[in-house]
Amino acid sequence: MRRAKPPWGALMLRCALSCRQYWRTVGQPEGIVSEQDTDHHFVHRSTIPTMHFQPSLPRLPIPKLEDTINRYLAAQKPLLNDQQYRHTVKIATEFGKGEGKIIHRDLLEHDRINNHTSYISGPWYDMYLSSRDPVVFNYNPFISLNPDPKPGYNNQVVRATNLVVSALKFLNSLKNDYLRPDIYYVNRKWGQSKMFKHFIRALPPTLSWYGAYLVNAYPLDMSQYKSLFNSTRIPNLSKDTLFTSEFARHLLVMRNGHLYVFEVLDPFGNILHPSEIQAHLAQIIFDADRLPRSELSCLTTEERNTWANVRQQLVQNGNEENLKKIDSSVFCLCLDNASPQDEIEVTHCFLHGYGFNRWFDKSFSLIVTSDGNAGINFEHSWGDGVAILRFINEVYRDSTERPALLPGSSPALFVTSCDKLEFNLNHSITSAINAARKKFDETLKKFLVKSFRYEKYGKDYIVNKNLSPDAIFQLACQMAVYHQYGKFLPSYEACSTAAFKHGRTETIRPTSVYTKRCTDAFIAERGKHSIQDMRNMIEECSKYHKRLQLDATLG
Repeated sequence: MRRAKPPWGALMLRCALSCRQYWRTVGQPEGIVSEQDTDHHFVHRSTIPTMHFQPSLPRLPIPKLEDTINRYLAAQKPLLNDQQYRHTVKIATEFGKGEGKIIHRDLLEHDRINNHTSYISGPWYDMYLSSRDPVVFNYNPFISLNPDPKPGYNNQVVRATNLVVSALKFLNSLKNDYLRPDIYYVNRKWGQSKMFKHFIRALPPTLSWYGAYLVNAYPLDMSQYKSLFNSTRIPNLSKDTLFTSEFARHLLVMRNGHLYVFEVLDPFGNILHPSEIQAHLAQIIFDADRLPRSELSCLTTEERNTWANVRQQLVQNGNEENLKKIDSSVFCLCLDNASPQDEIEVTHCFLHGYGFNRWFDKSFSLIVTSDGNAGINFEHSWGDGVAILRFINEVYRDSTERPALLPGSSPALFVTSCDKLEFNLNHSITSAINAARKKFDETLKKFLVKSFRYEKYGKDYIVNKNLSPDAIFQLACQMAVYHQYGKFLPSYEACSTAAFKHGRTETIRPTSVYTKRCTDAFIAERGKHSIQDMRNMIEECSKYHKRLQLDATLG
């Protein structure tokens, strides 16, 4: 007897369920996914556990007071005339003999008591979180990604889906201790050998750093990674706070200023099937584009006390649950209805956008434009470039080399629920939104971006001349400033101190007596020096800058 054919809807449901079971490893507890499904759920599975080195990382050293004073004076010398410099030396010397000694002693005692962290960590968070300036334009940086090398993958929904899946694979690797630790290798070939990995893994975490050090491998601090996902900066009066959720599994998506959330992970850490993510994103675009633009998120561009007050009004007006969903979301995906045509427009898009399609308080927002351009905008208080650069490099590599979704793929017919966040607004809140939008537009009018691409030579040429590319860039900046303003100005460059536990960044002061001498020779005394003399001056600048970099790296 021939079996009756099931109805078409039942066939499609069975197909969808089969597809989801292929992608998920149902029933695997605690997010542990079977080996055969590694590619679907992790960017990789490291032999060395992710946080293996944290307990044994060296602590950030406190420089000697006299060394700090001498470095300060060295940075001041090219900026001052002789009389001003002598006066500065006198003040600095008196400080070192009096009040400075007391402050330095207190700092050493504070560091001794708080030996679980670095002496700079607490003040660093205080500095960022206490600032009342808007985070956009002032603090949030951006990183632009290259397009996918395969043009067909640069469709907005396809690229967004692939980037989201790769980001979730990174999250799973991090949560399950499978993400490779950040290590600076003097000998990369040896550092990537199985012998090294198994040797380090066998060491207890309290000794692991020393084992790596013996073979010229230098593990880096990874404490900032804990705030990469499910994190948000919450505005408060006087000082903001950082919030991180351990359990939320939903993604925040923005389109045309409207906010949507849907779960992208199941309770076991398995990633939603790409075709379902694709379907959600396509539906969100369709839904949001039919609606008037929402400018609620312009509030995140406000001065922090103002935003804190309005946020409290939002809570009192019945919007607390929506705000919790935003704050706890894995990250924010911004689907822009824009196609930046050059690097100037790309900069404007990823640095600030139009103000209304970003939630600038999120730890990071992944932005994908209508033509598939992608970038990251991230809130700066929780971390520096180390974690976010590692994250975006891994995500780009994984999404382009192992894309989860192919061009032309059909979205899933049966998907999980997706919620549009609807807010209750009163006249006061609406007025605050309009005011925030107006301030943003006024700031944007004053914000100028220009780019210059130098094509004659680049990094490789400079390295072949035994010079530091960064030193040459900083020297060029000094010359440009002097040419424009006729004087030398203080300058700042950040240098990571991630080689130490809870390290952040140290300051490099590129303006020096060496850059001053070289700039004078090239501009003020043009034609008075031989080519060899000018070459020697450039070499002096490079050597001194590398010494500044090394000092900063070592704390």
